[in-house]
Amino acid sequence: MKILVTGGAGFIGSHLTELLLHEGHTVTVIDNLVTGRSENLQHLKGHPNLEFIIDTVLNEERMRHLVPHHDIVMHLAAAVGVRWIIENPLLSIETNIRATEVVLEAAETNGTKVLLASTSEVYGKNEKVPLTEDDDSIIGATQITRWLYANTKATDEFLALAYYRDRKLPVVIVRYFNTVGPRQTGRYGMVVPRFVRQALNGEPLTVYGNGEQARCFTDVRDAVRATAELAMKPEAVGEVFNIGNPREISIRALAELIIRMTGSRSTIRYVPYSEAYPAGFEDMRRRVPGVEKLRQLLGWAPRIPLEENLARIIDAMRTEVMNG
Repeated sequence: MKILVTGGAGFIGSHLTELLLHEGHTVTVIDNLVTGRSENLQHLKGHPNLEFIIDTVLNEERMRHLVPHHDIVMHLAAAVGVRWIIENPLLSIETNIRATEVVLEAAETNGTKVLLASTSEVYGKNEKVPLTEDDDSIIGATQITRWLYANTKATDEFLALAYYRDRKLPVVIVRYFNTVGPRQTGRYGMVVPRFVRQALNGEPLTVYGNGEQARCFTDVRDAVRATAELAMKPEAVGEVFNIGNPREISIRALAELIIRMTGSRSTIRYVPYSEAYPAGFEDMRRRVPGVEKLRQLLGWAPRIPLEENLARIIDAMRTEVMNG
């Protein structure tokens, strides 16, 4: 198949591109490299089935030309990371909402299937365990920029489902839960690469709040395997799927585990949210994915334990640090 991956030079996008090429598909990547990195695709340079276009999805003319020449669009281009979104609210809204409109409008011309990457953030402050795809979104006040991401991605989902219901466009929606692995950067607030880099540098690991908040981390290889399979599955059209690993770990325990695995002498430094983020920042105690719907359709379950994933991340980042 011919597949267009928007945001394909990003963390998840580059791993997805790698998998699709391995499975024999022809892949076009479009990425403006604002949060993506060309280095993420460097090992694929020269692959006969890969085309890499540096441009924004907001380039409507280019997207109108590109999309109809592909069988599937995997739309991963988005503003990512809590910190980046707080610092760039207007650009985040444009990137998340208008870019999705552009993709859907271009896809409608010939009925190209669209897989939309969404996020567990759409559940907001809902701490039900586990969270299933039809659970409520509980979003905080609009004055708190932290909820901008959740709102824009929820709007993306509404848009995609409206195109499916009103215009019969085949769409599939996936919600990622804390996907981690090599190539992820800590610059935008992602906790695992930030902790690993601090540990390798012998710096204190900065834990926001008391560290008792718990998260579930999914190996990127498990996430892209589910994504690729859902994109090919006719029964997935018009549906929403959680992609995540239900195993929980507190942020404090995560920091302690990374210190042990790196052999670091780093300590843990607790930083109040009031010092790390703007006034009024809110966080969730727990967010656990329910993945029964995914299991029933694909027979999917996460295969890769957190410790194995962390070992790969540590090895990759240690090499990166040694190479300057």
